[in-house]
Amino acid sequence: MRVARRFALAILLAVACSIAAGGQVARPADPILILISFDAWRWDLIDRADAPNLRALAARGVRSEGLIPAFPSKTFPNHYTIVTGLYPAHHGIVSNNIWDDTIGERFTMSAPTAKDPRWWGGEPLWVTAIKQGRRASSMFWPGSEVQIGGVRPTDWKPFDDDFPNSARVQQVLTWLSLPEGQRPSFLTLYFSDVDTASHTYGPEAPETLEAAWRIDAELGTLVAGVNARGLGDRTSIVVVSDHGISPLAPDRRIVLDDYIDLASVTIVDLSPVLHITPRTGTVTELYDKLRDKHPALAVYRREDLPSYLHFSGNPRIQPIIALASDGWAITTRERFDRDTKEQRFSKGDHGYDGRYRSMHGLFVAAGPALRRGVVVPAFENVHVYELMCRILGLTPAKNDGDPSVTRELTGSSGPSMSLPSQTSASHSPR
Repeated sequence: MRVARRFALAILLAVACSIAAGGQVARPADPILILISFDAWRWDLIDRADAPNLRALAARGVRSEGLIPAFPSKTFPNHYTIVTGLYPAHHGIVSNNIWDDTIGERFTMSAPTAKDPRWWGGEPLWVTAIKQGRRASSMFWPGSEVQIGGVRPTDWKPFDDDFPNSARVQQVLTWLSLPEGQRPSFLTLYFSDVDTASHTYGPEAPETLEAAWRIDAELGTLVAGVNARGLGDRTSIVVVSDHGISPLAPDRRIVLDDYIDLASVTIVDLSPVLHITPRTGTVTELYDKLRDKHPALAVYRREDLPSYLHFSGNPRIQPIIALASDGWAITTRERFDRDTKEQRFSKGDHGYDGRYRSMHGLFVAAGPALRRGVVVPAFENVHVYELMCRILGLTPAKNDGDPSVTRELTGSSGPSMSLPSQTSASHSPR
């Protein structure tokens, strides 16, 4: 009898769906995922800053005790790792500044050559989504301006850091206001405020806390806008940062000129990870000149880098890689003297070994596929791509992630509920 009742109920539901679709069974609406980057938001800032909206999201979802960046813990490599699930040596964006002998040009974050698809390997999530019949829109993300695998996001904006944060949020909400079938399933959103403040004033400075408060308010506006459009019960929001940040001081400088003739080398990237190759002499001679010369500088031949860094097998990795200890900077005498004269030392930096706690970033997520009130230990950001594919119901491309690492974050969590309402952000930052 119970089986018959359940069967009858299933028939009634199917008929209702058919009527709603004009005689055809309606296809369930696609899930929506918004990926947000709070650049350089260190793992502990969620508790130190006035961030009520982020904490509300975490309370109704999942949170890790940190997000461990891929090496090097720089902006472009890690943003691209998050959306591809590949370590930098595998996707090719091995630093913010790169040289490739085959391409014969220098890659920097702002150079025109960065738009060349030859630099960008792997398959970012917007490409995965589009290949599987979804739409994807990007309100800034490294790689989103490039035709990767012949595909760009459905909608995207060229990066402009002066573009107001409020306008970034409104653009995402505008895309979400599109009719079903035109609305994107995957969207990205990026904020640089905390990174800028941390470099300029230091990660512990009041200005950094204020920057965190400002972008938390934008998160509240976004969540309220999602709910106002009736999309809260099908939308997941994932908030990450690409890395943490460490304080710097002028007396923690490693001056390269003290050990080598700068005219004899090519420096591809300087600090806090030195990518360097000899112009004259051999790699062994350069290695011998640098190794064991400064207690805060670990020097490696490319082939001898520690395996836990997952930083090998890519020709864009220069023959000599030197790693500064946490909180130390690598510089040249010219730069050091100029910075001293102009008093413009950076007060914070990142790029260091991801094992340093200071380099751990942020991971908070909430949505219908995610559990509620769960806190897990820190995990590597290479696993986020596969998790997002799972939330969206997509088949992931080949990646370096392990689904078991994030399995605890998804699962049954009771009835679907709207995302948390916006928390008032009218009060001033601490």
